[in-house]
Amino acid sequence: QVQLVESGGGSVQVGGSLRLSCTASGYTYSTYSMAWFRQAPGYEREGVAGIHSSGETLYAESVKGRFTISKEGAKNTLYLQMNSLKPEDTATYYCAGTDGYLPSVRLTASSYKYWGQGTQVTVSS
Repeated sequence: QVQLVESGGGSVQVGGSLRLSCTASGYTYSTYSMAWFRQAPGYEREGVAGIHSSGETLYAESVKGRFTISKEGAKNTLYLQMNSLKPEDTATYYCAGTDGYLPSVRLTASSYKYWGQGTQVTVSS
């Protein structure tokens, strides 16, 4: 049984940083693609950053240069380093994983089968 558990969310001021973590059980990061999504109240879930099993990464335009996705296979953990945070980054952040090989990394929710429960990030001015 696959379980993804996020942690690291919280409240920060504009310009601050947070690092989210997603630890998996019953799942091998090295084989599949992983991604971070976020959803703010009243908005659709959007892809933030993804990482392919090859290490290829993909970022939403809104976070390029500010967020960095990475994974540590030995710990089966996915990270999202978020710097220069803005109020519009406020959302619930979810990690997600595929159940098969993708030819390239994607930020479409339908590509991912496994989801964590989410962690709240609030950025205040």
